[in-house]
Amino acid sequence: MIYTKTPLTLAIREEVALTWNVTGDGERLYGGEESAAYRLDGHVVRVGPAWRGVAESEWCHAIAGHAAARLPEAVAPLPTADGATVVVVEGRPISCWPYVEGSWPDSDLPGRRAAGARLLARLHEALADCRPGPRPVPAFQESGLYGDSPQDAAELADPELDRWLAAFHAAHPVRHPLHGDYYTGNTLARDGALVAVLDWDETFVGAPEVELAAAALEWGDDEIGPSKEFVAAYHEAGGTAGPLDEEALAQLVRHKLRREYAYFHKAVRSGVEHDADDLDYHRVRVELFHRLRP
Repeated sequence: MIYTKTPLTLAIREEVALTWNVTGDGERLYGGEESAAYRLDGHVVRVGPAWRGVAESEWCHAIAGHAAARLPEAVAPLPTADGATVVVVEGRPISCWPYVEGSWPDSDLPGRRAAGARLLARLHEALADCRPGPRPVPAFQESGLYGDSPQDAAELADPELDRWLAAFHAAHPVRHPLHGDYYTGNTLARDGALVAVLDWDETFVGAPEVELAAAALEWGDDEIGPSKEFVAAYHEAGGTAGPLDEEALAQLVRHKLRREYAYFHKAVRSGVEHDADDLDYHRVRVELFHRLRP
């Protein structure tokens, strides 16, 4: 896994102290492919990529705030004195968040997969009445979602998948904000319970079934059997997504895998050099895309 090496500079620390009265040198937290997170006492400072605009970040943060008002596990950024959540330092969007003690959960532990599904169901319920308006910039996951063939994944062109996605969305009109990247690495566990949902950069408005399928793949350890267990636990908890038959689960998972393929090659074009584990993971995911074809 490639993590960004963006530093917490003196200028950023000074601005954070001025804006949020948070001080300290900062301890780099594990993770972060695009944004770097640093712990300063009881807070986390996130240093975003220079290409991410303020309007996009504020839009995503507003959805996090909506969720946090209804769901204790949802972590939202702290506002500035004027009510914003982002300041720009050295061309990068900077935000400040409460620190939550915990570690990444293991979806293999007994009951952890079901707990992840139940938390997602509650998250979707919390977001069901949120109406944020158009996203300033389309989310990466939205490319190809409604039947348009994504140009950044031409090697995985699949007109049948494109037609299926268009038909699926025509038949499933419910839309509300989604987390956008709900996997174990964006949650935290402590004392056997899930205590936090983090990282809202990829949130977008879409059909909840899209996120349910993507999350089921991640929490199901890339296997359809455990993924079905995740879906069943989600529905038992009363999530907003409708039923997913085997074909729908497979095709929505394939959309996610095609976006992963595009992201991998986007990273390569930006100069990222993947190690052997990354390359093997990429190969396995591409094989899964083809294997799941109905």
